[in-house]
Order: sequence, then structure tokens, then C-alpha cells
Amino acid sequence: MRRALLPLAVVVAAALVLLGGRDDAAPADPLAGRVVRVVDGDTVRVRLDGGVVAVRYIGIDTPESGRPDTPVQCYARRATAENARLVAGRRVRLVLDAERRDRFGRLLAYVFRVGDGVFVNAALVRGAYARTLTIPPNVRFAGRFAALARDARRERRGLWGACAR
Repeated sequence: MRRALLPLAVVVAAALVLLGGRDDAAPADPLAGRVVRVVDGDTVRVRLDGGVVAVRYIGIDTPESGRPDTPVQCYARRATAENARLVAGRRVRLVLDAERRDRFGRLLAYVFRVGDGVFVNAALVRGAYARTLTIPPNVRFAGRFAALARDARRERRGLWGACAR
């Protein structure tokens, strides 16, 4: 019986890996809440059961718009507006990686919209509102983000076309 189940287990494991690669296939058991404020292109505040927490998107970085004594960077306002369009007031699922918080105390998460499963981190990179920012050990989707960024950069979409570097 065990030998007969092994091939089935391999098929199920392969299917889970493949589904994990789809934008609408959020991993199981995430935290869920409602976005109550969009801080900038890669940070939001989410109401969870225990209150409101700052959430920093894992694996991406958008141009800065609110850092004191720093000018607003190219494409920052567009990145913030796109993030707001994607998540403002919406229910989201937060999927964690190896580290739970950053040095500022923000929760680190991959963000998926509830209802349609849009993978927000990936959508921001695909639309060229964000660059990749891989900080080990939080690397679950680093390969996917890198591929999306390569395509956006090659096609000079979004910040890749608007901002000289």
C-alpha cells in the first residue's frame, strides 16, 4: 500500500509546487485583514485581529516618497497610487516567509488580495512600479520577481522607462 501511495504523493507535491507559481494560488494558512492605509508603494497598514499593523512587502522595493529630508524619487507617487488601486480598503491575505519582522518592527509579508487572489508584490513588479529587493532568508518568490523585473526592464515599462538610472 505504501509503495502505491508514493507516486501519488509525488504527483500531489509537484502539483502544489506548480500551483504555488501561479499568482492566484496563495499558500495556505495566511493571516487575513483589511488594508486601512496605504503608506507608500511597498508598505500598508492592515487591520488584523489584534489591531492595526504596518506591513512591508517582501521581495520588492518601490521609489521613496515619504522619507524625511529626502526628495520624492522618480515614480514614487505612481507606485503609491498603484498600490492603493490594488489594495486600499480591500481584504488581503498576508503570507510570511522566514523572518516575521524587519528592523523597524513592520510585519514582512507577501500580500494576496482576498477574492481574486492577485499577488500584489508580483503585480507591482510586473507593472514596473517596483524593483526587486531580495534579502535572505526571505527568498520564497525571488526567482519569480527577478523574471518579472527582467521582462519589465527589457520592455522599458513603468519606472524602467521613466526614470534614468
